[in-house]
Amino acid sequence: MYEVQCLDLVLTEKSVNLFEKNQYILNVDSGSNKTKIKNWIEHFFNVKVIGVNSYRSPQKKEKGGNKKNRMHDKRMIITLKPGYSIPLFTSKYFC
Repeated sequence: MYEVQCLDLVLTEKSVNLFEKNQYILNVDSGSNKTKIKNWIEHFFNVKVIGVNSYRSPQKKEKGGNKKNRMHDKRMIITLKPGYSIPLFTSKYFC
């Protein structure tokens, strides 16, 4: 019912600063949509999600003369209700 291909928590300086605002940045599979991710996170972590924003990073050209673009996954910014949090650094939740 709740099937998500792959989730990776993004740990950068910007994403760590967003923890204070109760926001988390995740890399997800390019076929995932906001509703599927929201339902999965609410069910799996037992939290309440206020909003989900998604974006793709700009595509970069391959080096070496290849004309193909590299595929990039989507990034989702998950905003939780105050008082809820996602446990960090637990590898059993993320692949």
